[in-house]
Amino acid sequence: MADDPQRNFRSIYYEKVGFRGVEEKKSLEILLKDVPLDVEKLCTFSQRFPLPSMYRILVWKVILGILPPHSESHCLVMSFREEQYQDVLHALQVMRFVQENTPQVEVFLRMYQLESGKLPRRTAINQLEPEDEEFLAIAKAMEEIVEGALDCYWLIKCFVNQFNTKYGDSVPHLPKSLEHYLNLEDSRLLNHLKSCSAMSKLPYNLWFKKCFSGCLPESSLQRVWDKVISGSCKILVFVAMEILLTYKIILMGLNKAETIAQFLENMPQENTDAIVSKAIDLWHKHCGTPMHSV
Repeated sequence: MADDPQRNFRSIYYEKVGFRGVEEKKSLEILLKDVPLDVEKLCTFSQRFPLPSMYRILVWKVILGILPPHSESHCLVMSFREEQYQDVLHALQVMRFVQENTPQVEVFLRMYQLESGKLPRRTAINQLEPEDEEFLAIAKAMEEIVEGALDCYWLIKCFVNQFNTKYGDSVPHLPKSLEHYLNLEDSRLLNHLKSCSAMSKLPYNLWFKKCFSGCLPESSLQRVWDKVISGSCKILVFVAMEILLTYKIILMGLNKAETIAQFLENMPQENTDAIVSKAIDLWHKHCGTPMHSV
């Protein structure tokens, strides 16, 4: 789509009067009419703009490969997904790994473990590995975002698989990236955190392995996950940095690493939409904005 001065003027006007997203929604609707769907363009759109809530789950399912690019096959493919879901669930019920009163997220965990060949022995069923805790945190958040157990399970499974496969090598380096960008944005705050020996004790597991599940409310979290699902784990660094910048005054008044970590692990739940918006702006500022035509 060529640059249109009139269109650009309208976009700026819409944003100033509070209708940000009007043009973007129209652009996404055009993309969703493509035959077949262009996954690369959907990823680029998701990187550049927030996904409208009415289309979010559909776009996530296409990007994650749960649904194919050919829209006419979606119903058939989801029927296969449901059959697989029911087969795995039935197997767990026969083996008595899950019962009627088993919490849904635990059912999802056992299904994922069975499908990936990691189902523990019954004697060790209550012993959770760190990756199990991460899965459960993501599952609990996804359950708040997505309606229906079938869609929820497939989205959790594919989100976790994509995250581990695509970003597994990058995640250990995210704390260093946070330090680098924080130094550029606010070296005084960074120096304070270093002087308290707090940088090594920040809640990196919560931020970077659980992808802010249990930290941000789902209304804010899903906007972060738009970026993760569509191709960037670095957005996690900028959300973490914006949290630090937002609570700078409080953090500068704390002098113990443990107290700082405790505050961040239980951060206030208000203003999280603004934190995510500012984090996305910082991400675009430092990493650029994908410019694929939409």
